[in-house]
Amino acid sequence: MASTQYDGVAASARPTASEGLARRVLKLDAVVTGLNGIAYLALAPVLDSLLGVTTAVQYPVGAFLLLYALGVLVIGTRREINRASLSAVIAANLLWPVLSLAVLISGALSPTGVGAVWIVLQSLTVGGFAALQYVGLKRL
Repeated sequence: MASTQYDGVAASARPTASEGLARRVLKLDAVVTGLNGIAYLALAPVLDSLLGVTTAVQYPVGAFLLLYALGVLVIGTRREINRASLSAVIAANLLWPVLSLAVLISGALSPTGVGAVWIVLQSLTVGGFAALQYVGLKRL
C-alpha cells in the first residue's frame, strides 16, 4: 500500500511530456546565463581588454544576468511551468538580441572585433533559447 501511495505522488511530481522541452530549455538558459553573469563579474578586467566593453558595463550586466538566471531557474524547476512566466522569459529573451544588436550597430560600447563577434554570438544564443522556449510553450 505504501508503494502505491508513493508511486502516485511520484507520478504527480513528474513533469508531463509536454513540459519536458520547456523545462529543459529553461534550465539550460539559466545555466548558460548564470555562467555568463559569473564570467562578467569574475573576469571583467580581463574581458575589458578582450571584448572592449568596460568593467563599468560588465559588472551591472553580470549582476543582472545572475539575477535573471536565478529567476529562469525558479520558473524551470516549479512543479508546473507557469505559461505567463514562460512567456515573460521568451519576451525578455527576444528583447536581449534586439537591444544587443542595437548597441552594437550604434557603436555605443565600441567593442573590439572579438567583442562584436561575442555580442552577435550571444544574441544568436539568446534568440535560440527564445525560439526553443516558444516551441515548449506551444506544447504546454
